[in-house]
Amino acid sequence: MFGTEIRIATRGRGTYDVTAEVARAIEGAGVDTGLCHIFNSHTSASLMLCENADPDVRRDLDTFMGDLVPDGDPRFVHTAEGPDDMAAHVRSVLTHSELTIPIRRGRLALGTWQGIYLWEHRLRPHERRLLITVYG
Repeated sequence: MFGTEIRIATRGRGTYDVTAEVARAIEGAGVDTGLCHIFNSHTSASLMLCENADPDVRRDLDTFMGDLVPDGDPRFVHTAEGPDDMAAHVRSVLTHSELTIPIRRGRLALGTWQGIYLWEHRLRPHERRLLITVYG
């Protein structure tokens, strides 16, 4: 087993391709066949495995999530950090805080059009920490 951490500086709400960072992290594991587990240790951001060819896919997901869970929803009581506070928590609960991806021949076994993304749900920039554990 091998473990490491990567940090991602976000510029605010949106998706951030972390595929290359995760791939570099598993290189040090020396695992030919196994599993890569990625854990996001934050409650207002999430992880997703998504199409990596057309950025409109991620833009459309942001639009959909914004309609589903709008900032400043009057039903939300938790607004300690602003109108996007509770909305960000709901968005992270509806999505994923972890992903597990197979490793084959020492590389992430992603599909042709798949990428790993950190999905920042807050409007302000944040530094996010992803814990990577490799089993093999």
